[in-house]
Amino acid sequence: MDKKLKRRKIFYVPGMISLIFIPFMCLYYFYKVDAFKVYGSLEFGIPDKEDFEKYKVEDLRKYKTFSFNEKKSKQKQQLNELRFFTRDLVKRFDSINGAKIHFGSKTDYDTFVSVMDIMVEEKMPVWALFSDNMYAFAHAKPKKKHGFICGTMANTRENTLRIEEENQKKELHVFQVSFFKEQWILFLGYLGIALLNIFALVKFNKNK
Repeated sequence: MDKKLKRRKIFYVPGMISLIFIPFMCLYYFYKVDAFKVYGSLEFGIPDKEDFEKYKVEDLRKYKTFSFNEKKSKQKQQLNELRFFTRDLVKRFDSINGAKIHFGSKTDYDTFVSVMDIMVEEKMPVWALFSDNMYAFAHAKPKKKHGFICGTMANTRENTLRIEEENQKKELHVFQVSFFKEQWILFLGYLGIALLNIFALVKFNKNK
């Protein structure tokens, strides 16, 4: 009985290199152009001078001043202090104290946005910008209302969560479609190279 000869394994080196390194090159390119960055927005309005003076915002609370006159990288500690201070105001329903945030001439845009993020994330009920200052304060603890309460609160909360979840899914879908439209040529190129390498590898083995 003839002894079966083992067939020598053949490797198509250029194709293997392409299949391994091209995905990493694509990911590096996506990282460099911030392809995976998700952009958001905040609703922001500025009250006019008449409303600001009418409601005497400057005198409504005993404000603790947080002054920002440097870049964000140099004021992280103060941003953290502002976050904890505002969180405490909301948690205790503090109707006496408040936060006054002053923006100096050297304040960068990143710091300004970070302050607004704190206001939103800590669910500060009232915060308004006037001139170079932002005033933020909480409401007093609401009084308990006695009487019959219709049993729709749970349904309302459930519907709110459902709507938020649907909106997040829609935003993710829009982002994915937009991302594919912008980068489709790279995916097509990689697919073409992969098919070409597979074809070349099969043909190379047949010739052997």
